[in-house]
Amino acid sequence: MMKPPTDRDQGLIHVDTAGVTLEGNLLIPDNATGVVLFAHGSGSSRFSSRNRYVAEALREGGLATLLIDLLTRDEELVDTRTAHLRFDIDLLARRLVGTSEWLHGGHPALKIGLFGASTGAGAALVAAARKPELIAAVVSRGGRPDLAGDALPKVKAPTLLIVGGDDTPVIRMNQDAYAQMTCQRQIEIVPGASHLFEEPGTLEEVARLARAWFRRYLA
Repeated sequence: MMKPPTDRDQGLIHVDTAGVTLEGNLLIPDNATGVVLFAHGSGSSRFSSRNRYVAEALREGGLATLLIDLLTRDEELVDTRTAHLRFDIDLLARRLVGTSEWLHGGHPALKIGLFGASTGAGAALVAAARKPELIAAVVSRGGRPDLAGDALPKVKAPTLLIVGGDDTPVIRMNQDAYAQMTCQRQIEIVPGASHLFEEPGTLEEVARLARAWFRRYLA
């Protein structure tokens, strides 16, 4: 059973990066061993019930979480009409890098992981390639790692690619990206899951896999 989303104002923070101010929710459990920064997918936001479910599972595993909107409110309004900013991987990656630097500055003891969904996974991998000294692990859920392009061989962080078993086109994209990468990496295909992992038990499996990966590499 999916739990209700966390209160939207809990842990509210503002990050100034790349000339804009981004809003997010940062929650840090006692004795946290690392922090996971979420890069949501196309047309989504930090209030995505799926990402919030995974974030809660990570916190139960002793990991801090930062769910952040990589677009400002004005940009989201534009993107609702044009759908172009959600595919601007360079823009999203720059903001992920800036947010990662902000996180490290405020919480230097916490190793940083990135959790990317859909197009957000492409941005997460580009950010990881640009800041190998900051990003310690990456997890992609139903992601488009192919959008990371030339950055894929440069990723140093251990990377877990989670794909739905019924999401055939995205499976191929992830397999192609996997072949281009040189870091420690793994593909997990969740049987019976579609692109959004809406089927019973599939999102729970995503949360279990992500938590184990981050606990392994952010400890």
